[in-house]
Amino acid sequence: MSILLIEPFYGGSHKQLMDLLKGEMEGSVLYSLPAKKWHWRARTAALHFMQAVPTSDSYRVLFTSSVLNLAELVALRPDLRKLKKILYFHENQLVYPVRKSQDRDFQYGYNQILSCLVADVVVFNSAFNMESFLTSINKFLKLIPDHRPKNLQQIIRPKCRVIHFPIEFPDVNRFFPAHKKPRKDISMESLGHNTEVDNQSQSEKANVAPDLSGQVAEPMTQPLPKSQKSSCEDDDGQVISDPSSSNFNTESQRPLHIVWPHRWEHDKDPETFFKIMMKLKDQRLPFCLSVLGETFTDVPEIFSEARISLGSAVLHWGFLPSKEKYFQVLSEADVVISTAKHEFFGVAMLEAVHCGCYPLCPKDLVYPEIFPAEYLYSTPEQLLKKLQNFCKRPGIVRRHRFQGETAPYSWASLNGEFRSLLAAEPGKDL
Repeated sequence: MSILLIEPFYGGSHKQLMDLLKGEMEGSVLYSLPAKKWHWRARTAALHFMQAVPTSDSYRVLFTSSVLNLAELVALRPDLRKLKKILYFHENQLVYPVRKSQDRDFQYGYNQILSCLVADVVVFNSAFNMESFLTSINKFLKLIPDHRPKNLQQIIRPKCRVIHFPIEFPDVNRFFPAHKKPRKDISMESLGHNTEVDNQSQSEKANVAPDLSGQVAEPMTQPLPKSQKSSCEDDDGQVISDPSSSNFNTESQRPLHIVWPHRWEHDKDPETFFKIMMKLKDQRLPFCLSVLGETFTDVPEIFSEARISLGSAVLHWGFLPSKEKYFQVLSEADVVISTAKHEFFGVAMLEAVHCGCYPLCPKDLVYPEIFPAEYLYSTPEQLLKKLQNFCKRPGIVRRHRFQGETAPYSWASLNGEFRSLLAAEPGKDL
C-alpha cells in the first residue's frame, strides 16, 4: 500500500483516472468523495481527508487532483509531508470560464496555486492546460489589492509536466456499420485505433457509466414520443422511420448523423450548437441528431427548447447509462461536434473519433494540440458551412478516414509514464 490516491470529486474523468490507477498500480489505496457539490469539495475536502485517511508508514506517494487544497491537507497531516506529492490538473480555475467576471471566486484559483507550491510534481492533461495556468498566475494575483507575491510562475514551472489523460478505448468494431469496417488497404492505426487496446475483451470494461453520485444513472429525459423516436427528415422534410434501415440502397442516401456527447452545461456552449442545428432544419437539410452527455442540477433552458424545435430529427436524447450503448451510438454516428468555450482535454471527442466519427472542433483551447487543422473551425459560420456540405453529401464523411491518431492518448501508450510518475523516488525523507 505505497500509493495513496485521494480524489475529492470522484466522478467523470476524475473517477476514470483514479479507477484506472487503482486497478493497474499495485500497492495503491483510494480515498474519495462523491462528485457533487464541487465548490464545497474544493473548500472543505482537506479537512475530511485529514480524518478519513489513516496514518501509515507504508505510504510513499500521494496522487491527487487539483480539486483538493493540498497545502491544507499537508498542514493538517504533517505525516504526509514526506511523501512524493503529485498534483494532477484535469482543469484549472485561473481560466475556467464564468458567465460574468464577478462570478469568479478567487479562492479556487488561489487554492490551486498553493497546492502547486506544496506539490513535488505538477501534472497537466494537456500543454494548453499547463500553459494557460502558468501564464495566468501573475494576472490572477493582481486581484490582490496589495502585498502581492512575486515570481510564483518561476517557482512552479520547473515542477510541471504534461501527461495526457489515459483513455481505455474499447473494441467497437462489432458496432460499426459497413462503411466503417476497416478496408484491407487501411490499417487499424490509420483509423486512429490502438489494436492492443481494441483486442481487449469488452467484458473487462465497465458496463455502466456512473452519474455524479457514483450510482447508475437513469436516463435524464423521458423517451421520445412514437412520432419522434428513431426518426429524422429527408430533403423534403418527410419523416424517415429508421435511418439505419435497409430502405436505403446506398450509404449516401442515409441522412447525416450528428452527435453531441458533452456535459449539458453552459461552458460547452449548447446555445451555439443548437442555433446551428436549427439553421440546418430551417434550410430543410437532411440530418439526424443524438444529444448525449451528463446533466447536472441546472440544465440550460436551451435543451428543452431544442428538443421540441428539432422534433423528428432527434434519434437519441439524454445520458446513456450503459457504456456499451453509448459507444454503439457513437459508432453509428457520422460527425461529432464541439462548440465548447472551454476544454482542457476532451475525452468525449476522442472516444467519438475512436468510434469512426469525423470531428469538428473550435480552432482554440486544447483542440489544435490534438486534432489536425482540417478538423478545426474558426467561427460558427464556418461550422455551419461544413455541416451544410456534409448534409448534402454525407458520403464525403463516410468515406473519410481520420488523419490523426488516438493511440497516443490510450492507457496502452501512457501507462509507462504513469508508472514512472508514481514510482517513489529515494530521498532522505523516505
